Amino acid sequence: MAVTRTPQPVATQVVRTRTAIAHPALMLVGILLVALNMRACLAAISPMVGEIQRTLGLSATASGLITTVPVLFQGIGAPLTPRLTRRFGAERVVLGAVLTLGAGVLLRVLPSAAALYAGCVVIGVAIAVLNVSMPGLVKREFPHRAAAMTGVYSTTMLVGATLAAGVSVPLEHALGGGWRASLGAWSVLAVVAAAAWLPQLLNSRRPQAPAVPAPAAAAAKGAGPWRSATAWQISAFMGISSLLVYSLVAWMPTVLADHGMDRGEAGLVFAFSNLVQVAGAFLVPLIAGRMTRQRALAVAMAGLNAAGIAVLLLAPVSGAWVAAAVLGVAQGGSLGLALAFIVLRTDSAAGAAGLSGMSQAVGYLVAAAGPVGAGALRQLTGGWTVPLALLLVLAAAAGAAGWGAGRNTTVR
Repeated sequence: MAVTRTPQPVATQVVRTRTAIAHPALMLVGILLVALNMRACLAAISPMVGEIQRTLGLSATASGLITTVPVLFQGIGAPLTPRLTRRFGAERVVLGAVLTLGAGVLLRVLPSAAALYAGCVVIGVAIAVLNVSMPGLVKREFPHRAAAMTGVYSTTMLVGATLAAGVSVPLEHALGGGWRASLGAWSVLAVVAAAAWLPQLLNSRRPQAPAVPAPAAAAAKGAGPWRSATAWQISAFMGISSLLVYSLVAWMPTVLADHGMDRGEAGLVFAFSNLVQVAGAFLVPLIAGRMTRQRALAVAMAGLNAAGIAVLLLAPVSGAWVAAAVLGVAQGGSLGLALAFIVLRTDSAAGAAGLSGMSQAVGYLVAAAGPVGAGALRQLTGGWTVPLALLLVLAAAAGAAGWGAGRNTTVR
């Protein structure tokens, strides 16, 4: 009787060799330092937008593009990453992206508006590469704890964003160089992450093409995810959830201030919401990893988003702190769950990278429309009722997408 050979044991041997060469603790430190960079340079600029607008003489629309351009190019750059990873290896790609991110941070503070936007483009592409690469690395290095490690990784991203938003103005005063010195200082964090990543580059051992199982090879080529209904549901959940996040990041303090809240208190409410996101991003992937199906969890995150938006719509001032707490859990949890879907719905590191490329390309292109669209609706209608009502509808759509994404199935 003929014996059919399967490539699975070969793939297992490759993974074991790889994890023995690079110590998991070093990999974890590298991943966390890279994750710290992935939102910090975006969050650091938010408190500076008004000063940048005055310094460069930008219009309100042009100022809004400072935060929209990086999100847009995260979506544009995401599909390119699996091809880069196959050619150069994940370790080299991550190192190059971190260094590119640091260069974009420095380019952004050169004395011209063109350099500012060019830096935003470079930062967006670099973050796109990291967004897509990291889930595959987590899946490869921590295959039996992928969901838990996704929670740690997504939490670290939000910690970086929270710290950056909180220290940007004090850093401006401490350095005495205005907004340029404050924003440029974040390039140092990128250099630190690159230095911590060097052991992974030096110890990397890329498997030869014959060692890759056929399903993983197909996923790496991008053939699978784009034809999968589950992949589209994951992409929709990530995209709509991200749109809700970026819309409220851009406008929540303004919504509160326009309804009569002191701007200082509005800033504190917003900071509190960002802080609560950390808890959601950490806990929700842990819960997701213990569940066979995550449908109820996805619907719960969408429901919390809807509840927080409803409070902003009906009682924006008196209910601001409640809305901030609910939205913090929902937004952090939705981010963590979307990333957890990538590792839970795939069966290999290559599959995770392929699904990550698709879902983040679709997700960030959708998300980029949020801040601009909400601002345009507010200008058109003269208030926040219509924009917030539309966000409520989108929260329901996120719940529907999450219901499909939470099925116990594998994207091949």
